Amino acid sequence: MRKFPQIDRNKAAIDQMCPFEGELLKQVRDFYRVGTTWSSNAIEGNTLTESETKILLEDGLTIGGKPLRDTYEAIGHGNAYDYMFTLLHSGAISLDNIKRIHQLFYQSIDADNAGTWRRKPIFVSGSTYVFPAPEELEPKMQELAAWIATHRDDYHPVEFAAILHLRFVSIHPFLDGNGRTARLLTNLALIQSGYLPVIVPPILRMEYMDAIRAYQLHRQQDAFLAFIETQELETQKDMMRMLHIPKP
Repeated sequence: MRKFPQIDRNKAAIDQMCPFEGELLKQVRDFYRVGTTWSSNAIEGNTLTESETKILLEDGLTIGGKPLRDTYEAIGHGNAYDYMFTLLHSGAISLDNIKRIHQLFYQSIDADNAGTWRRKPIFVSGSTYVFPAPEELEPKMQELAAWIATHRDDYHPVEFAAILHLRFVSIHPFLDGNGRTARLLTNLALIQSGYLPVIVPPILRMEYMDAIRAYQLHRQQDAFLAFIETQELETQKDMMRMLHIPKP
């Protein structure tokens, strides 16, 4: 059973108290910058804690004893997150936007491959799914861009954000950083429609990955849709608690 009615009731209650603009927008942007950066990186094995990520992003202080790559990933994700909010009112997601998000995240890690479609085949350990070959990437991504432009309004905004994630991560157009780019794209789609960003808790990594594999191997998307719906509800509940908004 879809949770869109409850999500929309919560959204209406939040919008009535504090419209998604001005000071609330700034607070939302700043509040979730650390949480989304830490969680998205932690899912991929980054060893920084949430507190260390906060110190790095907000205070500009490096963390001793941590791999340099972990620092680059946190700073890069923070930059890509900031760029995501510059697209808030554009109402569109283009291939250039997708490449720029990845470039900002990845440029300090591997400048040659940042924002560039991968040039070699890849596979993901633990999955038998076959990703598109390098020569298929440009047409696959053009097809994705066309789907975004023409079919976005066919879906509930949360459903669209989840399916965008699945379609993108199943193409895996970059050499690395596809999962983090996918999660940023999901949140870009959500905030463009006035919904709050979602955070994928590292503790739910296996549930999250299993739902992606169900789509890739069997084209079953219900588990992933339910997962994203639940995370959107959790974000809304947190916001409603902070704003002292009663459950509608």
